[in-house]
Amino acid sequence: MKDWIHAARLRTLPLSMSGIIVGSFIAKWRLEKEGGAWDWTVFALAMLVTLLYQVLSNFANDYGDGVKGTDKLRVNEAEQRAVASGKITANQMKNAVILFSLLSLAATVALLYQAFFKYGLMNEFYIFVGLGIACILAAIGYTVGKKPYGYLGLGDIMVFIFFGLVSVGGSYFLFTKTFHWDILLPATAIGMMSTAVLNLNNMRDIESDRLSGKKTFALRLGYRNAMIYEMILLQLPIILILVFLMMNGLHEEGKYYAFIVMVMLFPAAALRRKILQTKEPHLLDPFLKQIGIITMMMAILLAVGLNYFK
Repeated sequence: MKDWIHAARLRTLPLSMSGIIVGSFIAKWRLEKEGGAWDWTVFALAMLVTLLYQVLSNFANDYGDGVKGTDKLRVNEAEQRAVASGKITANQMKNAVILFSLLSLAATVALLYQAFFKYGLMNEFYIFVGLGIACILAAIGYTVGKKPYGYLGLGDIMVFIFFGLVSVGGSYFLFTKTFHWDILLPATAIGMMSTAVLNLNNMRDIESDRLSGKKTFALRLGYRNAMIYEMILLQLPIILILVFLMMNGLHEEGKYYAFIVMVMLFPAAALRRKILQTKEPHLLDPFLKQIGIITMMMAILLAVGLNYFK
């Protein structure tokens, strides 16, 4: 069981939950202003779905990189994967990927039934079922298959889309049944933070990926340019959230408590400085968890500031 828990990579789970928290609680804040209803059941199911997607992705990555031999070249022992180390066989991991694909699909249908089907919103139901299937395929396709997109340098854009735009925008739509274009601001912020984690991960593995032929975006950029890219990814999100709050006139209404999320400027700045000072790729590993925690705290503080400090 310990090997399976390690393969699930629990430290990645806060990042996956952040987008759901942001989209759901922005929807709650907006619905309460308009006299609408917000459903805790939908939120709980959405959290379950995103956690299943994340574990599925982690298992699929372990399997894909393991059978391709990529993980055997990693110099970071902390990142040693289950299949590559022999702790879990490739066939066992493949079965786990199939199992979590089915669990993810079942949980997705349950979520969409609660959000759309029971209200007769059939078009929305079927569209989001298709989106859920796309999420499952994206989770698997990063390293699995003949041409996995992670090996082509497309991982960054896929993470940005699914962890940012789909996670935040999709969860917002589950509650409101409408789309406001300003949701793209916090969605982009979470997408960039999520992409920052992937880019840092790929910067850490840049040498082993070069040897294995895994042409990540960080490898294509080179370590120095990838570091500049990382700084941009970590700098802009808090600015985008500030723009979102200002656009919605919270400062004009005197609701300054909503800006509590801005305290994350300080730990984010300190983290950027530490990453920038790191010259050896293998020393970047501890910062992955820290970016995930900062992203989670940004999401929680935004949710609390909008809904509970009144």
